[in-house]
Amino acid sequence: MQPKPKFKFTPSSLLLLVMFVILAALMLFPLYALFMASLKPATELFRYGLNVRVDFDMMSLNNYKSIFSGEGAAGNYFGWYKNSLVISALFTLLSLLFSSMVGYGLGMYRFKGRNLIFTLVLVVMMIPVEIILLPLYKLMISLKLINTIWGVILPFIVAPLPIFFFRQFALGLPRDFMDAGRMDGCSEYGIFFKIMVPLMAPAFGAITILQAMNSWNNFLWPLIVLRTTEQFTLPIGLASFVSPLGNNYEALIAGAVLAILPILLVFLFFQRYFMEGLTVGGVKG
Repeated sequence: MQPKPKFKFTPSSLLLLVMFVILAALMLFPLYALFMASLKPATELFRYGLNVRVDFDMMSLNNYKSIFSGEGAAGNYFGWYKNSLVISALFTLLSLLFSSMVGYGLGMYRFKGRNLIFTLVLVVMMIPVEIILLPLYKLMISLKLINTIWGVILPFIVAPLPIFFFRQFALGLPRDFMDAGRMDGCSEYGIFFKIMVPLMAPAFGAITILQAMNSWNNFLWPLIVLRTTEQFTLPIGLASFVSPLGNNYEALIAGAVLAILPILLVFLFFQRYFMEGLTVGGVKG
């Protein structure tokens, strides 16, 4: 086993290190400010705004206690949390399955109309989602999927960006594996699931993070489809804490802090695939 080369500090590497530390601090500062605000009463927020002033006399876990106790408007918080977890998990799993199969098919198989289909995928990727919301809403009504989790999940389950990404990644896979699988009597589905999916692990890791984050933070489409309070997802539920009938900033800020945890865990679990997947998938042509 070869020893790892020692990293040598040079003026340019030191400058880059300082720059990245500053950028990291700037990116993390809003999260720190949000966490500090979650420990203070709303009156402190009204007096001084969102600040990072440390005052141990003011700081407590009362905002979190109000959420865990389920009192008042925060009573549905964990129901919304569960809805978001279920929808995000189903959406991510199904999106990975179908998008990877479409992207793999476009990248690895030669058939008539392949380029036309890929061109249509690129065209759909350029269309703003707001333009198709009304037709999708009418379609959900026709399918009787309004106010159901499938009404939230199904319209975007095969999105153009994951298809594009998987197709680009699949272009770099060796076709010899496909020929070897066929010679061993493996079916085309067997080649995909047993041979190609493990080779595409970096792409799956990167798309898992992106799709899970998109679903977890999705606000507009669930707001259109879901109608009852019990069916709300977490972004809609948190938004309902601020209304003309009254505001609950304590629960809103503490709930927003807790809402970060699932996406943080997903990123930490798949981060080793993230950069590799984005890099390889972005350079294949």
